[in-house]
Amino acid sequence: MKLLHTSITVRDMDSSIDFYTSKLGMKLERRSEIPQNNAEIAFLGIEGTNHNIELTWWKGKTDYSEGDQLDHMAFSVEDMDGFMEKMRREGVEIAKEPYMLGTSRIAFIKDPNGIWLEIIERD
Repeated sequence: MKLLHTSITVRDMDSSIDFYTSKLGMKLERRSEIPQNNAEIAFLGIEGTNHNIELTWWKGKTDYSEGDQLDHMAFSVEDMDGFMEKMRREGVEIAKEPYMLGTSRIAFIKDPNGIWLEIIERD
C-alpha cells in the first residue's frame, strides 16, 4: 500500500487554488467534476514529492465547522477485490463500494474515528 494524497474540504475552489499555487508555490495538476459525489476536485503537487494535496469542494455544502477540513487520505492497492474482502472479514466499515472513475476503481472505508480512507486501484 502506498499513500497517494491527502484531501481537504474547501469553501471556495478558485480562491483555494490561488492560495496554494501563488502563495505556497504548488502546481495545479488537474481539476475536475465528480458527478457521483456532487463535488469538484483539484490536485496540487509539490515539486520533488509524489504526495499530492486534493482540494475538494462539496457543492451545496454550507455548514463548515472548525476541524471538518480534513476530507480523506488516499491509498493505492493492486487488488481492490482482495483488499475489500479483507476489510469486510476484519469488520471495517465500508463507506462507499468500489466504482469506476476514469480508468481507476475507487472505494472508501472508514477508520475507527470515522475518517474516510480512499482506496484506489489504477488500471
